[in-house]
Order: sequence, then structure tokens, then C-alpha cells
Amino acid sequence: MFTTRPKTIIVSVINDLATDQRVLRTCSVLEENGFKVVLFGRELKNSPSVSHLPYKTKRIKMLFTSGPLFYLFFNKRLFFYLLFHKADALFANDLDTIGANFIAAKLKGVPLIYDSHEIFCEVPELQKTPMKKRIWERLEKRIVPKLKYCITVNQSIANYFKEKYKTDFTVVRNIPIQEKNFRPKTKEELGIPTDKKIIILQGAGINIERGAEELVKAMEFVDNAHLYIIGAGDVFPCLIKLVPELNLQHKITVKNKIPKSELLNYTYNADLGISIDKDSNLNYHFSLPNKIFDYIQAELPILASPLPEIKSIISHYNIGCFIDDHEPKHIAGKINSMLNSSDSRIWKQNTVKANEENSWENEKNQLSELLATLNKN
Repeated sequence: MFTTRPKTIIVSVINDLATDQRVLRTCSVLEENGFKVVLFGRELKNSPSVSHLPYKTKRIKMLFTSGPLFYLFFNKRLFFYLLFHKADALFANDLDTIGANFIAAKLKGVPLIYDSHEIFCEVPELQKTPMKKRIWERLEKRIVPKLKYCITVNQSIANYFKEKYKTDFTVVRNIPIQEKNFRPKTKEELGIPTDKKIIILQGAGINIERGAEELVKAMEFVDNAHLYIIGAGDVFPCLIKLVPELNLQHKITVKNKIPKSELLNYTYNADLGISIDKDSNLNYHFSLPNKIFDYIQAELPILASPLPEIKSIISHYNIGCFIDDHEPKHIAGKINSMLNSSDSRIWKQNTVKANEENSWENEKNQLSELLATLNKN
């Protein structure tokens, strides 16, 4: 009996594959659409196992872990892997994997899908290094206008790329998969204070200019509440030092990133979700973090910065409030007001509708439609 061989697609990303929920969701949709997925990334000293993933993975160890040599050698090794392994299509996540993918796709004569998770050239880390920024901008300018299949995380960023490069981007937002019948652990089981309101700031990219330091300082003025900061990012060492310096150990717990299944226990036990990125660069200005949808699924009211994509959701569904600035006393005042507001019940109820209308089951259709177009060509 004749059977059609499933098409192989190599998905590459520069992280360790373990906690990138967007990439893992993408791989699941690719499999649902008949692709055999191979996921390529790197392995760090403390990288968790990925043996549980339902598709083949390849992780490389790098002598360099940051800086120009890291990017150069990662892409060199990625290129040769792509070149000498069977693939009917390639899938590049973010600008830091696009060079190797673009050349390999041309040489192999296979289609390339590009998923831009952010405006890479506008991240705050590059604003202080103009030479590095120019290098990435030149790479983006040379490649993106030539791409046929492009994806990004929200309409604002899609509009940005369309205006800059005349290239169409399909929008697939960072909406997490709903955990069906999830039963969170109790506060007692988690060791969470039972006599205080719980505030949470979570995310794998709690970096500079995301308001975390100001939030820690604000807790000095917040009444009867405990803040959990859970995730990873370049400000974590600073936060870990700042909490005892301000003598706020009794009000703040900082936890390094934990598996999503564990994180949800804290999210679902919280009373308020925080997302207060600063409007200091285009990347943050147009951001729509995963955590917004995590909070919605956990029925949490949200305190956020009034950035366009975030504001449109919170205002449309009436599920929270906004800060006016990042002065710690102002942030504390907003937190105290929300935790004691009679509107809390309304915000919580409205998250139900927001969750129903912003589900991954609906969102993934955008990616499936793009894949259907690719399969026809």
C-alpha cells in the first residue's frame, strides 16, 4: 500500500528548547498539519531534559554563551546541520537564527518560515551598542524583504514590518494552551501566605526596563500583600540583592524559572497580575507578553502599563487598570487601590469572556492557514 511520507521541517531557536512555550506550541501545530518536526537549539549547563517532547530534538553545547562569537558559531553549526539533514521546509525563530536558515533554504531549494517574536533590533540591550544594532539591522534588511512566509506576535509589529520592508506578516499571538481541568495546589501546599493578598509578576524575559525594580521598591508601601516574582531575566541578580537591601523579605519572594505546570499553581492562587514594561523602546512599546493571557486564563485582574496592544485588551474587556508612571509610590497606590476595589469582582468576571474569545484553539488557525498555503506551493 502506498503511503505519503510526512514532510520533515527543522525548527530552530537559539534557546535551550525547555521553556519556550511559543516554539513548543508551534511544533504541535506543525505536527497537527502533517509535518515531522525536528527541533534544534542549544544546551546550557543547567538545561532541563527535553526527552519528554514528542518530536526529535537536537541541542548543541557552545563554548561561547553570549556575545558576537556565540551568535557566529551557533549559526555556523546550525547552517551545517540544516544543510546535511533532510528537510522539506525550515522554520526560523527570531532574527538570531535567520542567517543560517536563509542560506540553507536557498541551497536546498525548500521554503522557509520566519517567526519574529519581537522587534529584535529595538530590544533595549542593543540600544546601548550601536555597532551591534547596525549589524542586526543590515541582516534583517537583506533577508526579510525576500521572505514569503512570515509570522509575528501581534498586529502592531506586523504593521511595523509591513511599513518598513513591504513584507506581509501573519499574526499568531502568544496565547497559552488552556490547561483543561487544572486543579492548582492550595496556598498551604505551596507555602504561600494565607492571610495576605497575592501579587504576581511572571515571565521568562524579566529584563531591564520592564519595571521589576520599581515594583520591588513599591512593595514597601503596599499593605497586607505578598509579591511573587517568578521567571528569568537579566535583572534577576539585581532583584535578589535588592529585596534584602530594602528589608522586604517578608513581602517579596523571588523564584527562578520553574516548569509551566508548577508556575500555574502560583498564578491561579494570585489576586493580581502585573505587567509594567516601560515605554522606552519600540520593542516594548508594541509588546503583548504571554503573561497577559496567562493572567486572563487564571481569572486575574491585571495592573499594566498602557502600551497599545496590552491596553486594547485590558480596556476592551475591562479586566484591570494602568499605571501612569513608574514611580514606586504611584505603583503601590495603584496596587493598594486594585486589591481593595469593589470592581475586583467585575474584573474577575470579565476575564471569563476574554478567555473565551482569546484561545489558542482559535489563534492557531492562523498558522494552520499559512501552512496550508505552503503545502499548495
